[in-house]
Amino acid sequence: MGKYFMVGIGGFLGAIARFWLGGYVSAKMGSRFPYGTFVINCTGSFFIGFIVTLLAEKTHWNANWRYLIPIGFIGAYTTFSAFEYETFRVIQDGEMLIACLNVVLSVVVGFLAVWLGVIAGRLST
Repeated sequence: MGKYFMVGIGGFLGAIARFWLGGYVSAKMGSRFPYGTFVINCTGSFFIGFIVTLLAEKTHWNANWRYLIPIGFIGAYTTFSAFEYETFRVIQDGEMLIACLNVVLSVVVGFLAVWLGVIAGRLST
């Protein structure tokens, strides 16, 4: 039962972080391009690469941290389904270039963020 509690606490905190950061970024940068979701997907990709590498290769932490952080927090924080829906809406609005830019940047920058997260996890003490 403890692992479900850890996932739930992490998910609660991740969802709040996602809601806050998405709104903050959108308010600062506008909503023509889904900047909030883009920032969340890229930072979430970095965090998942970093923390999974850190937990697997650098620490001997209790397994509950795996439930709390990558599964709970990062799982709720990342927004791939929102990314898909927002891209669909942009296409419906006739903005094919913006939609394609969102897809390409999210995939490429997200992948680079995971890679950098793995490197940062391996370099940390």
